[in-house]
Amino acid sequence: MPSKRVQLSSETLLAAIGDRWSPSEVSAATDLLAGGNGQFPSGIRSLPPELVAAIQRERLLAAALRAASELGYREMSVQDVLDRAGVSRPTFYEHFKNKEDCFLRAFDSAAARLRIRVDEVTAAAEGNWRQRLRAGLEELLRFVAEEPDAAAVLVVEARAACPAALTRRDELLDHFAACLDIQIRGELPKSSPPPAIASAGVVGGIEALLYSRLNREEIADLEGLLPSLMYFAVLPFEGHEVASEELAVPVG
Repeated sequence: MPSKRVQLSSETLLAAIGDRWSPSEVSAATDLLAGGNGQFPSGIRSLPPELVAAIQRERLLAAALRAASELGYREMSVQDVLDRAGVSRPTFYEHFKNKEDCFLRAFDSAAARLRIRVDEVTAAAEGNWRQRLRAGLEELLRFVAEEPDAAAVLVVEARAACPAALTRRDELLDHFAACLDIQIRGELPKSSPPPAIASAGVVGGIEALLYSRLNREEIADLEGLLPSLMYFAVLPFEGHEVASEELAVPVG
């Protein structure tokens, strides 16, 4: 039996398309969806067609994340996405060429949300680079807990999907590695700068741990990983003594 249809809140839709539509219009659309078991009523005329199309696209993207997370990219089909979105096949092909195109757009959307969340939290955090890193890692773990379908696609399914997905995954990891490298170089002694590959290694190691957890569907109590992740991230740059201090910092 197919998974339940995806349900997108007004807040989620506003974050995705709110630059084009007002909160009242989006709220009216989500009310119609709620009354139709996650599906717009047939022959809907009370909403602008462009708004309906934008929402249908977001629902298809969310459904693609759900289908890939539940079934795996190779096993999922366009029909699996349709079942979870409550959208017709012609509507799907108005937005996407095929399964791969839909998956890649879903990956892009999820990756953008993750980058924005982590980058904003890191930029706003006060203190040294370790404190900013801790804030970023907390937000990363929060994202995984709140959006497990998106996390599974970014970390697990992108590896098994297609060459374009692998490229996008590499670009996402490179983004976070570059951010970490900039933070570190801004504070550590300029006389002995760390090699750039060190940041890439830290980000790759964190991603590998998340892959293991997500692949086994073990995402409960993710925040408990934070002290160990901080120790692992700080160790190559400031040594065991400083890294060990991170193990004693309270979580939450």
